[in-house]
Amino acid sequence: MTTAVSHSWHMTVRHLRFLSRQPWLISISLVQPIMWLLLFGQLFKRITEIPGFGSTSYITFLTPGVVVMTALFSGGWAGMGMLSDLDRGVTDRLLVSPVRRGAITSGMLAYQGIVSLAQTVIIVALGLAAGARFDGGAAGVAVLVAVAALVSLAFASLSIGLSLILRKEESVIAAVQFVALPLTFLGAGFIDERLMPGWIQTVSHYNPMNWAVLAGRSALGGGADWGLVASRGGWLLAFTVACALFATFAFRSYQRSV
Repeated sequence: MTTAVSHSWHMTVRHLRFLSRQPWLISISLVQPIMWLLLFGQLFKRITEIPGFGSTSYITFLTPGVVVMTALFSGGWAGMGMLSDLDRGVTDRLLVSPVRRGAITSGMLAYQGIVSLAQTVIIVALGLAAGARFDGGAAGVAVLVAVAALVSLAFASLSIGLSLILRKEESVIAAVQFVALPLTFLGAGFIDERLMPGWIQTVSHYNPMNWAVLAGRSALGGGADWGLVASRGGWLLAFTVACALFATFAFRSYQRSV
């Protein structure tokens, strides 16, 4: 166990060193969510006047949705790193080294979790600067960080698994977009669930992104429904474990093919 943790840590540091040489990557990845947060926050701020909308401040309502959306897309692109290692022969060299096989993927996932944490903190800070108010305080923010990390890890695992199976950048990008874009809009990220068409409400019950948004938004608000937070968080954790198993099986399949 100690060796596995040590190897995973070294693999995580490897990816963090790459990030330290290109710190602008986090800035670029935040351009789209900042546009969603600031532009949509202003463009649709009067949507709260619709009867039945569950918030009086759209920027407060929107911020958790943007955090989770960012985690989703950030995790979805994790497979690009794996493809890069595959194309450059790095993965094959690691396979003939003493490094634990699980550390190759777990290190990448740990790195993704750290990136998700940084992105979440930045977006929450921008939301506060834009006028959002979170009555849930530090505990609510901690829950939002946790569910965003689970979303990021789940879709990073899914992306890594797809990259090991498909092994083509164009195919992985198409697959990620095919999954991520519908999930972004088939949930309560941008609109209150009660105002959605009935069929979207039904679909949203099975949307992992929606579980995270509802849990994070409830925890951030005053008088949080901790039962809802726990149930949605539990479903999200189970989904993350399933995605991690998929990535593990995909990696083993790749090992057998080389």
